[in-house]
Amino acid sequence: MSQIPPTLRRCILLLPIVALSSSAGAQAAELTFDLKIERGQVAQNMRLIRVKQRDVVKLRWGTDQPLTLHLHGYDIEQKVEAGTIAEMKFTARATGRFPIHLHDARERAGSPSHHEPPLVLIEVYPQ
Repeated sequence: MSQIPPTLRRCILLLPIVALSSSAGAQAAELTFDLKIERGQVAQNMRLIRVKQRDVVKLRWGTDQPLTLHLHGYDIEQKVEAGTIAEMKFTARATGRFPIHLHDARERAGSPSHHEPPLVLIEVYPQ
């Protein structure tokens, strides 16, 4: 290293420290949320779920009646039968607000109309 100029030598020595510090905060979490739908509603304190980009999110759904859920933006649909637990699992790649709506069986496939507010909102924040 004696032939390397002092300013360049300092940059070479600091490079591993910078690489370690930038990757330390990028740890993704695995998060599980248990959600119970009763009479078409989720408890008020579970209607907004906040996660970070790259988190692995598992939504465990229980319901008192058969239904289909749709997570917009990620295009995930999940059928849930009464008295069972259904899992909706995804990696939070896109950031923003993503609503989960109930899909009515009377709606035509591919053209759901959502006149009701979302059942749950997922907010994904940048890492």
